[in-house]
Amino acid sequence: MPHLPHLITDLGLILGAAGVTTLVFKKLKQPLVLGYIIAGFLVGPNFNLFPTITEIENINTWGEIGVIFLLFGLGLEFSFKKLIKVGGTAAIAAIIGVTCTITLGYIIGQLMKWEFMDSLFLGGILGIASTTIIIRAFDELGVKTKKFAEVVMGVLVIEDLVAVVLLVLLSTVAVSRQFSGTEMLESVLKLAFFLVLWFLSGIFFIPTFLKRTQKIMNDETTLIVSLALCFLMVVLASKAGFSSALGAFIMGSILAETVKGVKIEHLLQPVKDLFGAIFFVSVGMLINPQMLVTHIWPILIGTLVLLIGKPIFVMGGAILSGQPLKTSVRAGMSLSQIGEFSFIIATLGLSLKVTSDFLYPIAVAISVVTAFTTPYMIRLSEPTYKLIERVLPNRWQASLKRYSTGAQTITSVSDWKKILRAYSTNIVIYSVILVSIIFLSLRYLQPVFKNNEWGNIATLICTLFFMSPFLWALSVRRSQPESYANIWMQRKYRGPLIMLQLLRIALAILIIGFLTDQLFSVAAALIIAIGVVLVLILFSKRIQGFYNHIEARFLTNLNEREQLEKKESLEELTPWDAHIAHFQVAAESPVVGKTLRDLQLRERFGVNIAMLERGNRVVMAPGRHEQIFPSDNLSAIGTDEQLDNFRTFLDEIPERLTNTQQKQEVILKQFVLKQDSSLLGLSIRDSKIRERTKGIIVGIERAGERILNPDSTMIFQEKDVIWIVGNIKRIQVLLNEAAEQL
Repeated sequence: MPHLPHLITDLGLILGAAGVTTLVFKKLKQPLVLGYIIAGFLVGPNFNLFPTITEIENINTWGEIGVIFLLFGLGLEFSFKKLIKVGGTAAIAAIIGVTCTITLGYIIGQLMKWEFMDSLFLGGILGIASTTIIIRAFDELGVKTKKFAEVVMGVLVIEDLVAVVLLVLLSTVAVSRQFSGTEMLESVLKLAFFLVLWFLSGIFFIPTFLKRTQKIMNDETTLIVSLALCFLMVVLASKAGFSSALGAFIMGSILAETVKGVKIEHLLQPVKDLFGAIFFVSVGMLINPQMLVTHIWPILIGTLVLLIGKPIFVMGGAILSGQPLKTSVRAGMSLSQIGEFSFIIATLGLSLKVTSDFLYPIAVAISVVTAFTTPYMIRLSEPTYKLIERVLPNRWQASLKRYSTGAQTITSVSDWKKILRAYSTNIVIYSVILVSIIFLSLRYLQPVFKNNEWGNIATLICTLFFMSPFLWALSVRRSQPESYANIWMQRKYRGPLIMLQLLRIALAILIIGFLTDQLFSVAAALIIAIGVVLVLILFSKRIQGFYNHIEARFLTNLNEREQLEKKESLEELTPWDAHIAHFQVAAESPVVGKTLRDLQLRERFGVNIAMLERGNRVVMAPGRHEQIFPSDNLSAIGTDEQLDNFRTFLDEIPERLTNTQQKQEVILKQFVLKQDSSLLGLSIRDSKIRERTKGIIVGIERAGERILNPDSTMIFQEKDVIWIVGNIKRIQVLLNEAAEQL
């Protein structure tokens, strides 16, 4: 009888133990991760009651593959769009919570006389909460729809990204064996550069590839291709000096933006579960009971940091971001555990051989304890808030409420902020793209040509051809044209606008000069750079067309999944031979200002409104009390004849509006009354603001209180925040007069 390889017997033992513990923990309604860890302990070298694994090194290799699949799966759930949507609250709470917890963990390690690397990795292990455990606890307790749960989910999204950055920083420190600010900064900048580059190139190429091959792809080929892309990014990340886990996470986040994202996540689930189980079993195999007893105090202290310290840090961050006390307390107490990323950080320390053997079992023990306590911490968050409310002085509570109200006050984004935000984003993106093109050209294109003057000229021409649309976008393209025009109308701001434009041109010259300096002399580089910028300006329209094509393709790929989901949700509403048509409501349309109940569209035309879009707001199957406003986009369902009749009605213009009227641009502005303002002591009516601005005062904020549509007899007071709607030019005149008085 042939001998069975040890790897197969070990896998059989691992999966058998994992299967039994999974059933037990499922019955006990506990996280399966803990079951896998205990299974690893039972079949590991430190427990002799059951058969033991013989080739631990092979299992560790499989565990490393499990890390790749875990991070790939987290990337598929991550999505950079989610990161943009989580808002400032989650970002502030997450950054404060993680930073303070890491710092406290490091301090505790130093107080216990640990080595520098052990202390640093302990902080990293304690800093990242477990997404898996929290989601499971929220499901079991039925609190996913609560306000604090939204904050927690946003914090988890930010923590996932912070954990990826942390892996890179810890790797950098581990290699140099010391904390160097310069090296850390270089690592962060390098990471940011490659994140932007990989995301932009991935969104530009991968969705297009998947779309063009979808006819020949079935479930099997989709899974194989997605795994191939994952491991390709793993190799690229390793070549760039990053961990394999980072590459898997990045590819997962890129694929999450494609129309195949959900399907890939579904197909990957069994593979991820298999290798994830092997990884967590390998974690449990390193548990040494004797070492746990020896280091019981670090385990207890680390547990207290997560049960007391981190909730306080997250709560403070949430309060600082403007969240109410109740939401902050409940969010902080929900993030009191560690999980997947903590194991990966601990594994990193072992693989780099920079941490002591006792650190890994300590991390596992803390994870096991805090995983059990998580549901109880969430349940206790409500009583804890009530206790704090009883103990906290009334004036403190009033101050917190005022701060929360003030932090959530709606503030208008100025034209300058829009321009600076758009220009800074463009500078970062296009600089990364241009530097990448230069690097690839010098690395791979130049060797193709002979290393002489003509070869360098050919390299320069080819490189500039690929760079031209991005050079044009960096130096010539005007972002936020409306805001730019509004600022240009004010003569005193034209100088800064011109300087901003010159700065962009100078940056383009610098990038071109860097390229040409690698091929020619410094003097030639400067002359060629200035000449290229002049060519970009002269042939702006032609280059713009090329750039617009590139940008349109990128935006289509980026938004394709979201658009498809909207379309599919609408198609589910389409019955029989009816179909969907889209209409935009004109300002003069007879439906403006009326509710769907008033219009009786179903009774009059036989159509149903399936979706209403108003700016960024999307209302699926709007109710009868939904009011129609100008520029609303309506998605109506009906037959051809019904939709034609509805279109005719929608386009009717009342006779009283047939005469052309001059369009007046109106805006919503706010200003604060200073102590020298001429409006102080006057009523709204006596101030003549309505006549001077052709507008109306829609709100006043006074001492934290919001007064909507104030009475005309209301007297202005110092520090009042006045919200006014009116003609943009007249309001600007009023604001200029107020500024001159000050």
